[in-house]
Amino acid sequence: MPQLVEQKESKADLSKRVSLTKILVTTDFSEVSDRALDYAIALARRYDARIYLTHVITPDPFQFAEPQLAQATYEKVRQAAEEGITDILISGKLRGVPHEVLMEEGNVWPTLEKMIVEHEIDLVVAGTHGRGKVQKILIGSVAEEIFRRATTAVLTVGPAVKGGAKEIDLNHILFATDFGPGAERAAAHAFSLAQEHNAHLTLLHVIESAAAYTEESVARQREINIVRMKQLMPPGTENWCKPEFRVTFGSAVEEILIASRESKADLVVMGAKARKSLAGHVPLTIAYNVVTKATCPVLTVRG
Repeated sequence: MPQLVEQKESKADLSKRVSLTKILVTTDFSEVSDRALDYAIALARRYDARIYLTHVITPDPFQFAEPQLAQATYEKVRQAAEEGITDILISGKLRGVPHEVLMEEGNVWPTLEKMIVEHEIDLVVAGTHGRGKVQKILIGSVAEEIFRRATTAVLTVGPAVKGGAKEIDLNHILFATDFGPGAERAAAHAFSLAQEHNAHLTLLHVIESAAAYTEESVARQREINIVRMKQLMPPGTENWCKPEFRVTFGSAVEEILIASRESKADLVVMGAKARKSLAGHVPLTIAYNVVTKATCPVLTVRG
């Protein structure tokens, strides 16, 4: 899944693409993490990339315990992590794929950020369990914290994605945009992937309130926003791509999910607003809801 070189305040040029060579995939050894790993491996095989299989041992299980108990708990947690990594390696999933194991200790995001920079990662792949509102506020979503803060694109595999990917075959890509910061960068990823996979591409913009619009106004809103979506097309795109443009009215989450189902999308691409404070703890954001309810992986590109 190629990442594009950004250009300052201008549309990304597809000729500026760079090859995907390094994929960092996070695991907590759960079923959803296994599915995320399957997608990462399929991508690595498609693009001849190196996998960085990553697990972060967080201090949560033992940070408030008595020193002796904390040490014993830490040793159990580390042993369980080492066994989890070993199980993945002996499963043969990574056979033939260049890979490294990264196991570090610390809080998840700063530890991952360091790895991303140190290993010059092109793409992060993560699974998410889809925590409920209360759990998300109290515990947080690790996947959302990653895609809110990472400067690289992040592919998230949610709990509604069934089965693992043996190979990546993108026939239809849905790009949902609210024209926010980073919309051009997200569009560049969507168009690049569509070109790479010869995929049909649908661009979608959702207007969340149409209560005050007349029929004429609704038609005008559609026209205006289709023009705005066309302006996101990288130069030269019209020579090979005939995208579909859709403007709908209603809940952004519901409309994106409906469009994803109707188009049988293999991938949803969307922007994600940057957030430093409370990243992963804000209840039920649009991006988080789409990621956790979509039946296909979601590629988020931070604005």
